[in-house]
Amino acid sequence: MNICVCVKRVPAPGARINITDDGQAVDTAFLGFTVSPHEECAVEQAVQLVEKHGGEVTVLTLGPAEAEEQLRTALSVGATKAVLVPITEGDWDPQRTADAIASVIGEIESASQPFDLVLFGNESADSCGYQVGIRAALKLGRPIVNGAKGLDVEGTTAIVRRESDAGQDIYKLPMPAAVGVKEGINLPRYPTMKGRLASKKVEVQRKESSANAGGLKMVTLQRPPERVSNTQILGTGPEAAAAVVDLLEELGVFK
Repeated sequence: MNICVCVKRVPAPGARINITDDGQAVDTAFLGFTVSPHEECAVEQAVQLVEKHGGEVTVLTLGPAEAEEQLRTALSVGATKAVLVPITEGDWDPQRTADAIASVIGEIESASQPFDLVLFGNESADSCGYQVGIRAALKLGRPIVNGAKGLDVEGTTAIVRRESDAGQDIYKLPMPAAVGVKEGINLPRYPTMKGRLASKKVEVQRKESSANAGGLKMVTLQRPPERVSNTQILGTGPEAAAAVVDLLEELGVFK
């Protein structure tokens, strides 16, 4: 199998996010960065499929030179190749990003074999746009299912499972296909020391893109109002047991 996984460098989840004074970008001065969690699961799913069926995994990202760190993290857990599409300005709009991804994937495929699967995260952890994967799949002319909580391959068919209000939907996509992976589909493995050392030896390919800006334009970023919660200590030691029981009864746990 030949699988491409598109990932994004995002601020570490759980960090306090501050906005620049002009409201146009996230202030990254004191932030750590990681792979978007949905895409982290997409990398793990791709590696599991290759371990089961054979083949290789290519990871691709648009971003600054620092995004090479996230590519090497993917390499350290089993990806084989890495491609960086360098951009020096802030994040591109979803249309331009999707155009760039589709054109670079097309360029890679023209030089080698087509990708059986192109995996995306269900949405990025920072902008949560839900657009890039669908737009890129449309550009590539491939069927896509988003929100995947299960993914396997049978012959030339991708079997995708997605949760729904009725239980679970099952889709069968003829490959080549694209899938938007949702966090929780698996438990991503941690990089080993051997994997990290091996990842440093892999050459990260750089491919330029001349994709034009799309019709979407960010007006401003706003931080949501902070939620303040109060913590009530019911007690310490054995004497707190009665208060805990009273609270559970109040919540309806005990009938």
